[in-house]
Amino acid sequence: MSNTPIRVDIVSDVVCPWCVIGYHQLARASEQSGIAIEVHWHPFELNPGMAEEGENMREHLAAKYGTTPEGSREARQRLTELGASLGFEFNYADDSRMVNTFRAHQLIDWAAGLGRQHETKQALFRAFFTQREDVNALGVLGAVAEEVGLDRAEALAMLESCELAGTVRQKQRFWTERGISGVPAMIFARQHLVTGAQGEENYARILQHCLETEASERAG
Repeated sequence: MSNTPIRVDIVSDVVCPWCVIGYHQLARASEQSGIAIEVHWHPFELNPGMAEEGENMREHLAAKYGTTPEGSREARQRLTELGASLGFEFNYADDSRMVNTFRAHQLIDWAAGLGRQHETKQALFRAFFTQREDVNALGVLGAVAEEVGLDRAEALAMLESCELAGTVRQKQRFWTERGISGVPAMIFARQHLVTGAQGEENYARILQHCLETEASERAG
């Protein structure tokens, strides 16, 4: 790995399957190219108006995007296969639900202050997509905090008090006001915006370009 990691800011939601795919493609590109990355996660809600009880995922996608049942099955199968190729398990079912993610983003923000942001994001991805958990439920979020080595009671107290709600809203606005309307959105070296899951080869080229640019700037 290169000595100085390339900073990658990723704007993402924990219920975004392409954010999972994009991150794992990026991580594999980093590993295979030997170019180290330093990932920072930023909040985005695909469904900011989602009700507390959530919605059936198939019904939600049909209403929001016009996705047919057949199209939904095909998309889920494609994601499942892509995930498996990258070492991530998507465990979809007909009764899978889309949920509100604002509390999950507050947990990630809190974990960031304790040096566990990345681990918490990954645990939330697994909780939602692999274990089919409701990542809006306090019990699930407390378990995630505990899983990554944080204090469950402190995490629940933070969530129940909503002490970070305003901070997370402000961070969400920061990105939407800069034109981010879909995720994943990755900003490489604070300069290069790339949207969508781009594949391992493209990410490797982007990382190489960033490395060469940094080397040129140091030399110049």
